[in-house]
Amino acid sequence: MSRLTDLIAQAKAKDPQMGADLEREFRALSSRRSFGLNFERHRPENVELPQRPVRKGDKVRVLPPRGDTSKGDQRLWVVKQLEMQEGKKVAHLVERYAVEPETKQVDVTDLVVVAEFRDKIYPGLVSTGKVERGGDKPFHSVINGENYHALKALTFTHRGKLDAIYIDPPYNTGARDWKYNNDYVESEDLYRHSKWLAFIERRLKIAKELLNPSDSILIVTIDEKEYLRLGLLLEQVFPNAKIQMVSSVINPAGVTRPGSFARTDEYVFFVFIGNAKAKPVPLSDEWRVNPQDKRTTKILWSMLIRTGTNAQRVDRPKLFYPIFVSKDGLKIIDVGRPPELDVDRNLIKAPKGTIAIWPIRSNGTEGNWQVSPEKLLEIYNKGFVRLGKFTERGMSISYLKAGEQKKVNEGVYLVTGKREDGSIIAENSDAQNLIIPSTAWRISSHDASRHGSNLLKKILPDRKFPFPKSLYAVEDALRFFLFDKKNAQILDFFGGSGTTCHAVMRLNKQDGGRRHSIIVTNNEVAADEQLNLLKRGLRPGDDSWEKFGICNYITKPRIECVITGYSTLGDPINGDYKYSDEFPISDGFSENAEFFDITYESPLLVTHNLAFERIAPLLWLRAGAVGKRIEVLPQQGWEITETYGILFDLDKSQLFCSQANLRKTMKIAYIVTNDDRRFQSVARNLPKNVEPVRLYEAYLNNFQFTNGE
Repeated sequence: MSRLTDLIAQAKAKDPQMGADLEREFRALSSRRSFGLNFERHRPENVELPQRPVRKGDKVRVLPPRGDTSKGDQRLWVVKQLEMQEGKKVAHLVERYAVEPETKQVDVTDLVVVAEFRDKIYPGLVSTGKVERGGDKPFHSVINGENYHALKALTFTHRGKLDAIYIDPPYNTGARDWKYNNDYVESEDLYRHSKWLAFIERRLKIAKELLNPSDSILIVTIDEKEYLRLGLLLEQVFPNAKIQMVSSVINPAGVTRPGSFARTDEYVFFVFIGNAKAKPVPLSDEWRVNPQDKRTTKILWSMLIRTGTNAQRVDRPKLFYPIFVSKDGLKIIDVGRPPELDVDRNLIKAPKGTIAIWPIRSNGTEGNWQVSPEKLLEIYNKGFVRLGKFTERGMSISYLKAGEQKKVNEGVYLVTGKREDGSIIAENSDAQNLIIPSTAWRISSHDASRHGSNLLKKILPDRKFPFPKSLYAVEDALRFFLFDKKNAQILDFFGGSGTTCHAVMRLNKQDGGRRHSIIVTNNEVAADEQLNLLKRGLRPGDDSWEKFGICNYITKPRIECVITGYSTLGDPINGDYKYSDEFPISDGFSENAEFFDITYESPLLVTHNLAFERIAPLLWLRAGAVGKRIEVLPQQGWEITETYGILFDLDKSQLFCSQANLRKTMKIAYIVTNDDRRFQSVARNLPKNVEPVRLYEAYLNNFQFTNGE
């Protein structure tokens, strides 16, 4: 190993990039597990940025002539110089990754910038529209861009803050459903599975940084082609999490597979981070494994005497004690102390007018009770202990366990009276039927055809999108974890048609919540449509091309339509929402949403305040995406909105801090300075509930250290 280390050091001295690549691969090989999930990481992904202007130093590809449908030259080139020739801007190129590199001059209009995922990026956002119907609610945010880069951007705004991530990644069917390094991954590709794993792993590692480590959930849907590998990958990326897999029927009719069983379901992985737990929520009897089983709809009284393991007196001597019951069997008068193990219980005398009831097992041996003497008296006084009839062994006594007690306290079971012995009489409330279901979901509302494709046709009648999720399936999966989190922040970085945002808006309407979703999707044009556009002489980056991309053509219109209640044809959307909340789709939602394109900034321009307009949305997003955004440099040197403020002129710090102390909703103060001493001075004068952030150091450092692989 030391010899390899020396050779890598020599390679670094001659070619730093090659040396770094060799070192990265060496580390991956040396840390490879002897068993478990092993796969090739491949060369870093790259993505074309057709709308990004070409700059000196950029990596680019040369595009084929307009009208040419071939794949074209896939080599990477580096822009060494830009100059004007006969009224046209021309780039001088040198071939990248070649032993004897070629050079050429190309019109910049025939170039597309390429970003490799090991490159550092400095992201910004540009607003491309918004819809406002939600008053002071947070804005749902839709980001158009490569999701890996968008995740990197969110490390600045949401590190450790997300309550939930829901993703529906490509299933790797081999049917041109996803690309790796600008190529569709075909079914015959020998590295199809390892490419998919490398693709997913890179994104999951960043997603892990964004989730709240103390209490959050990651939900991933998948089908049979990759669920085994995905399960192992999740265990490796989230070694301390609890993971469950649910089987969910999404196509009751089934998909016929010659010689195989018809496919009706897919899988949903739930990764429980920190203290995350699935919570009982109001659900119909359809969610029960056996709807006829009423044990979970009626209050359940359990035997006070312990059965099963550790059920003998010697196992838990502190729980072997007498309960003194009145001779009429209607009241507990008192409880005795647990006698020492060597003391005969028959020597304990019951108080006058009472009978001592001991925990005697069915075989006549001495056992123990389920709760301590003190706890027994406490729950007895609340009506949670029920007395039975006297028997040869004493008396059968039952009680409500903690979970049943909680349901009584929360109103799941309505108390309608008390028995003679003081125990409560309770029945299930029709208004509340709280359930945590099993791992087998066969729910009619999860039918992706009826409540995914058909619903989308009503919203976007003039457009098509393949295989959208059922709105209610996404809503239900999130509900178990966000039921009591009305201000939750949710991310979907495989945003597709925008179902996750739609589902979050449904949850908000049901309980008046202010949950905020962030949806990330690229603007990829469907594979079959790409060929038609290329034949027409169009290219990615052209307005006539970009308008057919998934973000512009499907995601943004869907979210705007469901908020306003009008379809893409301008008509009120027909039909009603169903199940947990029924109302006309045309009513829309009282929600806000804003749409953004991701940009790639120069750190030099950021440092000199020349990229503020593109950084501004990130500052607003970090502060909660609420209310007014500070979009330009304020002439007075500072400005404060609902949730954050920015101080540019430190000579105005006293006024800024005094105003911050008057703003009860302010969360963050961005302070623009290169002087740490002055930054600390301002920070000390801010309210304790306001987080001081130093611009632009915090922004630049975040991407210096988190970008690059």
